[in-house]
Amino acid sequence: MALLTLSASHHDVDLDRLERLAAAGSVGAAVVADASIAGCVVLATCNRFELYLDSPEPEIGRKAAVQVVAEATGLTIDDAADALHPVAGERAVAEHLFAVASGLESMVVGEREITGQVRRALTAARAGGTTTPTLERLFQTASRASRVVMARTGLGRSGRSLVAVALDVAAQEAPFVGARVLLIGTGSYARTAVGALRAHHVGRIAVHSASGRAGELAEALDLDVAGDLADELAAADVVVGCSGAAGHVIGVPELRAAQAATGGPGVLVDLALRHDIDPAVRELGVPLIDLATVRRHVEPPEVAQARDVVAAEAEEFAAALAEAELVPVVVALRGRVHAILEEELRRLPPDHGPEAEAALRRFAARLLHTPVVRARDHARRGRSAEYRDAVETLLGVELPNPE
Repeated sequence: MALLTLSASHHDVDLDRLERLAAAGSVGAAVVADASIAGCVVLATCNRFELYLDSPEPEIGRKAAVQVVAEATGLTIDDAADALHPVAGERAVAEHLFAVASGLESMVVGEREITGQVRRALTAARAGGTTTPTLERLFQTASRASRVVMARTGLGRSGRSLVAVALDVAAQEAPFVGARVLLIGTGSYARTAVGALRAHHVGRIAVHSASGRAGELAEALDLDVAGDLADELAAADVVVGCSGAAGHVIGVPELRAAQAATGGPGVLVDLALRHDIDPAVRELGVPLIDLATVRRHVEPPEVAQARDVVAAEAEEFAAALAEAELVPVVVALRGRVHAILEEELRRLPPDHGPEAEAALRRFAARLLHTPVVRARDHARRGRSAEYRDAVETLLGVELPNPE
């Protein structure tokens, strides 16, 4: 088996195409239906879409996964392949995911939401039966690596988030203190937005949800449930969209009507990948802060130390995987030596003293010590095949075939 990542993010793919890819967030089962792919974890966020694959045939698996994504999104195979950049190899894949989980690849470097999104991606893969032991280990180690980065660098103390940065930018466009807010959406971003809005000392927050879950969020966070959307839009000073609903919730006609009634909101914030607010509303003169705006405003902090930590964690992960490959070899080696030891013990005369048995056991332990130590060394140096050949040739041990 080999690890492979197919990645599309705000770094190299336009947000419109990322929106299309977001529709493929549940393709894990379809991906692993192909015989060339043993496992798949899908990581889909507001500015990232990635497939983490465990495949015995990585290139065949890559082509199969790209085809599944193309069918799910309506993109051509060429467009999907162009958007999904491959990263192959245990160490390279680990370093990429660890950097992602640590917020180093986020639109806002150091943002906190991504760590939970990585954990939830693994949970979803477990529920769908699409993960493998290697993918489990990869994602669990990614969570650990993100904690190490937070502990050893300033990123863990910064408390930066995409939501907070977006609202900070919006607050420069219109006053937030005492502002009436219309919140669209009830997911994790909406919950984060409520905390950030209250940090800005806004007034009333009314939540709207086309899914009908507004009441649950309102009760949990002491919000108002929005009434008629047109009335709420006209009454709002600030609108924050983060539902990710299919299709615009607020477009040019709705905003124009709100402006005619009351002057309308002073600033719009759209954190939804699929755009809760039609970007065309800018023609009406209202500032619109969206993901692209956030990307332009963020100045990343110094991340060299964090990247060093990620690289070290990735190297250790790859080495641990390599060591695991030789575990069956070491087990077989120990079994062979202990079998010979037991044969020799049975040949001892009945009146042999305990010293003879103890001497044979010490001899076996010393005989095994160097080969066992060398197994770890060879695995970490990428020489597992040489080690297997040596054990088979010199000791005649029958080894299990590597997967």
